[in-house]
Parts: sequence; C-alpha cells; structure tokens
Amino acid sequence: MATSHDQVEGEEDEYVVLDLDAVYEQVDIPPNAPYVLSGLDTLNPILIIDDKIKLIGEYVETVGTCIVFSENDAPPEVHEETGPSEAYLFSGKPITNPNQVPRKQVKPVCQLQKILRFKLLSEVQPDSAINQSSMKPV
Repeated sequence: MATSHDQVEGEEDEYVVLDLDAVYEQVDIPPNAPYVLSGLDTLNPILIIDDKIKLIGEYVETVGTCIVFSENDAPPEVHEETGPSEAYLFSGKPITNPNQVPRKQVKPVCQLQKILRFKLLSEVQPDSAINQSSMKPV
C-alpha cells in the first residue's frame, strides 16, 4: 500500500474484493496458487489461477456499505493484581490468564461500493470461442 507521500497528487489507492463463492463449489483452488488478474479497467476482468482455472469477472454494486479491515495479533490482556495473593504479593508482576484465547486487533482499511464476482469462463462461452490473446496479462 502506498503512503501519502508516494502517491501522485489527487490519486488514491483503489481496493477490489474478489468474490469466488460461485467457483469454490465447482473447482478446487489450491491455497497460495499463483494467479494473473488482468483487465481490471474493463467490464469483465479475467482471472487465471494456477495456469489452469480461467474465470471471468463482473462488477456488482454492494448493498449498503462494505468495509475492508486489516487484522493483526493483539497483545494479551494484562491485569494488575488488585487483591492479596501470596504468589503475586511481593513480585509486582502483572497477571495474565494462561487460558485466554489469542486476540486479534482489526482496523478499517477502506470502504467499497463494488465487488468483483467471478464465474468459470466455460459457463459464459465455450473454450473454442475464447480468444487466447485476450487472456494474457496487460
């Protein structure tokens, strides 16, 4: 993500959410598979995953506000001993709960008005009619 001094004046970062829900039931997408996303400035961007799975996208308006968050590990909650305890009376150590579930800290990154929803390219048109040159990255 570019910082404000790295950006050209008047230019803002733009975020896109890729919705692959319709595809997950039909194909197995390996985790961390390489992908090529091209044509983001067109009505129907193309996503190629692992040089095998070819998807076509369509921008869909969100209903209401869609907010994107980033997630970081939060430090464990620390409580100071408030009552007498022989173990901590003279140590001055903060008390942490060993059974405490790790916490996450989230903060908003941006809000979106559009989502990029993908379908298998074969659902849209047969593979023989696809112009292979249009699927190469720009």
